[in-house]
Amino acid sequence: MRDELTACPVETTLLLINNRWKVLILRELLDGTKRFGELKKAIGSISSKVLTSHLRSMEESGLVDREVFAEVPPHVEYTLTETGNSLKPILDAMKEWGTDYQAKINSELKEAKDN
Repeated sequence: MRDELTACPVETTLLLINNRWKVLILRELLDGTKRFGELKKAIGSISSKVLTSHLRSMEESGLVDREVFAEVPPHVEYTLTETGNSLKPILDAMKEWGTDYQAKINSELKEAKDN
C-alpha cells in the first residue's frame, strides 16, 4: 500500500479503507483488541477468507498489529496501531452522518406512508 500513495489525501485515505469490510474491522477494533473469531462474529456475514485478507492488508498498511500467542490451541489477537486509532474521528463522523441520513430517510418514508 505504501507504494500507492497519491497526491490527494482523500484518495490516500480511501486506498487504506476502501471497502465496507475494512471500515467494519476498524469499527470493531476501536473497542479494543479482538481475536479472529470475535471479529468474525461481530462483523457477521464476512467469510474467514475475506476477513483474513483484509486483516493482512491492514497489517501491511500499518493500521493493525497482529500478535500470535504460542499456546495450545494457538491464537491470534488484532489491535489497532496508533495510525489505525487515528481514524477514529473519521469513523465517528461516518456514524454521525449515517445516523442523520437514516433519520431523514425514515422520516421521508413515514411521511410518504402517512399521505
